[in-house]
Amino acid sequence: MSSKGMGIDILPELFRFALYKSRQGRMVRRSTFISLAVLSGFGAVALAGQLQGVMADSPQIAQYIRVGVPLAVWAICCWISFRVINFPKFADFLISVEAELERVVWPGKQQVVQATIVVIVVMVSLGIFLTVADFVWKWLFKFLGFIDY
Repeated sequence: MSSKGMGIDILPELFRFALYKSRQGRMVRRSTFISLAVLSGFGAVALAGQLQGVMADSPQIAQYIRVGVPLAVWAICCWISFRVINFPKFADFLISVEAELERVVWPGKQQVVQATIVVIVVMVSLGIFLTVADFVWKWLFKFLGFIDY
């Protein structure tokens, strides 16, 4: 089956310069691009660390390799990330995500404080319950002779 038959036109999309629906989903697209760029930046830094011992006999060229190769890889990853967020199917998904986020009713400060207090009380209560249960089971097992300490 050809790539056209499956609806996958990724390769031509990587070499386009136009933006798909440029006025829609801006915030989610930017956030996604920044996340992908930061993630690929971490990968480039890790690659630079792996290239430390390259060409120890020629330090000048080695410096260009240690800096240039990770920068080139990062730039390529950023371009691919930029093009992926403008791929029509993915861009439509991001646009719909932003539309859904605009419909969300976010809780107010009072509701967040109340929910936080409930979570903290439940976690502390659960911690106390599990500690008591642990001591009871430990005492029971010690009493029955299953453990020796």
